[in-house]
Amino acid sequence: MSDNVTLPKQGHSDTPATTGEELLTVEGMAMHFPIYGGFPFKRKVGAVKAVDGVDLTVYKGEALGLVGESGCGKSTTGRLITRLLEPTGGKITYAGQDITHAKRQELAPIRSEIQMIFQDPYSSLNPRQTVGTIIKSPMEVNGINPPGGREQKVRELLETVGLSPEHYNRFPHEFSGGQRQRIGVARALALEPKLIIADEPVSALDVSIQAQVVNLLKKVQEEMGIAFLFIAHDLAVVRHFSQRVAVMYLGKVVEVGDRESIYTRPRHPYTHALLSAVPEVEIEGDGPPRERIRLAGDVPSPINPPSGCHFRTRCWKAQDKCATDDPPLVQISGNTEGHLTACHFPEDPIVEAHGKDVILDPALAALEDAHESDED
Repeated sequence: MSDNVTLPKQGHSDTPATTGEELLTVEGMAMHFPIYGGFPFKRKVGAVKAVDGVDLTVYKGEALGLVGESGCGKSTTGRLITRLLEPTGGKITYAGQDITHAKRQELAPIRSEIQMIFQDPYSSLNPRQTVGTIIKSPMEVNGINPPGGREQKVRELLETVGLSPEHYNRFPHEFSGGQRQRIGVARALALEPKLIIADEPVSALDVSIQAQVVNLLKKVQEEMGIAFLFIAHDLAVVRHFSQRVAVMYLGKVVEVGDRESIYTRPRHPYTHALLSAVPEVEIEGDGPPRERIRLAGDVPSPINPPSGCHFRTRCWKAQDKCATDDPPLVQISGNTEGHLTACHFPEDPIVEAHGKDVILDPALAALEDAHESDED
């Protein structure tokens, strides 16, 4: 696989910055999956609140990273935006058009502009179809006949993503995981979309291959001017790829801002804890050590999330107000413009270690004390 790829221009020659022109806006979006039980078994007894009031904005030509723990609703958010799932609440606006509950015919012209790269490169490709058929199918469905024909376009796309045009008649089982994900990227580019939802596109790949695929996506985003919603749990990958970052916890966005302010001046306690969990090698003379935060317990069940702030059951700053009032996602004092935080008692914007790092789990605290005693 070669990384020397040539990309077709699409109106942007330089790295696109946030233009201020909104492409996609999500307001209070929710997805509650019903739970059935009792007798008769079709009686609804509850709901899994996978997404519970998400607010997001994606600007034209930008890369927005979406991070959070497993199970926080990142992938469901991506599927709601592409309308693979029908939201149970909120509003989704694309290019000024409300597509929240748009019918199939109304979505038809928009489908080609919003594409998705799936997490698993093995199950997202039809094993009975050749690579050419897989990439060509979106053009056939949308009735697109590019100059030179569809086959020529597919061969160009294969070359664009670093594969050989001769791979046109091969089947997915003949490729490695990284090559399959490149095929998925080519399929997403076939309709020249304006927005691509990348749902953890490198998490199933070897570390050595992850860099190649991420660099390919970054090159696509920069040179073709395509907006990305990059969903991942690897904070290092998101920092490399995204211009802005949104942090999710238990179905809600708790903090959003530009890459620099999120990674160096986080304000929400959960963002602090998330960043402190990133492994790093301490080098003498390389600045102060980062704080380490060990959170107590697991993420609460999305079936019955905590009242008020969803993070309060694991937060070291929680007070009575956090149990009654759900904090809005707003710009707080000291934040840079566009850096929004949903917290009643935000953290100081520093990530250096304190005299005693925050440890909430009693068992972990006991282990830490025992370890320190052994060292003494």
